Amino acid sequence: MLKKARRKITVGGLSVGPLAKRLINNTLNKNRLTYGDLTIRFEKEFAKVHGARFALFTVSGTSALQVALHTLKSIHGWQDGDEVIVPAVTFVATANVVIQNNLKPVFIDVDSRTFNIDTSKIESAITPKTRCIMPVHLLGLPANMTKIMTIAKKHRLKTLVDSCETMFVTANGKPLGAAGDIVCFSTYSSHLLTTGVGGFMVTQNPVYATKMRSLMNHGRDSVYYNIDQDDNISGNQKLFSMIDRRFSFVDIGYSYRLTELEAAIGIEDLKNLPKSIATRKKVAQYLIENLTSISQDLQFPNIEWVGKSACMMLPIVIRKTSKLKRHDIILYLEKNGIETRYLMPLLNQPAYVKMFGNIENNYSVAHWVNNQGFYIGCHQYLNKEDLKYIIQVFKDFFIELNSA
Repeated sequence: MLKKARRKITVGGLSVGPLAKRLINNTLNKNRLTYGDLTIRFEKEFAKVHGARFALFTVSGTSALQVALHTLKSIHGWQDGDEVIVPAVTFVATANVVIQNNLKPVFIDVDSRTFNIDTSKIESAITPKTRCIMPVHLLGLPANMTKIMTIAKKHRLKTLVDSCETMFVTANGKPLGAAGDIVCFSTYSSHLLTTGVGGFMVTQNPVYATKMRSLMNHGRDSVYYNIDQDDNISGNQKLFSMIDRRFSFVDIGYSYRLTELEAAIGIEDLKNLPKSIATRKKVAQYLIENLTSISQDLQFPNIEWVGKSACMMLPIVIRKTSKLKRHDIILYLEKNGIETRYLMPLLNQPAYVKMFGNIENNYSVAHWVNNQGFYIGCHQYLNKEDLKYIIQVFKDFFIELNSA
């Protein structure tokens, strides 16, 4: 039996390596923090590994989603109140950006094994006002993009993909950046690729890319978003044309730019990402295999999930047949130094209850996940001793529970 926590087992981690530190020092020595060589390099490398033509580095995954949806609404002439299909289990940012763009989220229940959007329920929710499907690749596992893209094409809908929690795996055989009109990622500190804060918008469409670049930079004229763009311009007329458009703003945009320092951190982390995700898969598989003795009460992902997922976190849900109380087990884990988080509850959030009413009961799987789900970390910074400790804490909880 465990008596006290040996140390903190976090849901994520961060390690800034020697390459990032060297690039940061080089940047500081240049006295250049704004959009420059490192950010351009980072964007190109990120686009390449995700199968996209364009990648834009911005301040967060949330900002990426907000700008991407603004772009689609503006270019395609959507009206306020038009509808966007959103899964009923996701981080609040997914639905928040819909509301912030004066559009209406239409919630769809999720699959009880993957917790991603239940594609069998999408078409019945489509109305003449539906404009976009917003699938989420939750906790490292891609949604069924083949089915989603087929539905979107049939009904002439756009797809904006929230991949903030998923990188470097494929969605139905395609790189994640190739499945969807715009795909957004996060590089927040506890995510798969870390820059401290940050996010990406990727697309194959040059019109979308130009518009997003403008919107994330105050809506600035796309001719000028980088202080290097007016270098080596010959002729007074061309130079003045550039000068004249430096402070020309064609849209009501945002200030969502990052610095060369975050790009420096990201370049090294991107290089290490394949190894990191391979380790995450091994960690997740080890935990799942060694916790089977308590799976009568707790639903863990299966091994197939591990194979398809980037394993950002390890989702756990108390089975409907169990009498176990969620607050009991997460309190025990936390007291013993194992961090937990609820499993992305959305519809029961106070702000959403205030806006939409008590609609959670209309989504049976989401209701179950919201009230019985949680997750723990399965990242590459956990060593064998950490994993053995996690397993022992879970088993000790059930020993104490059954002896009470």
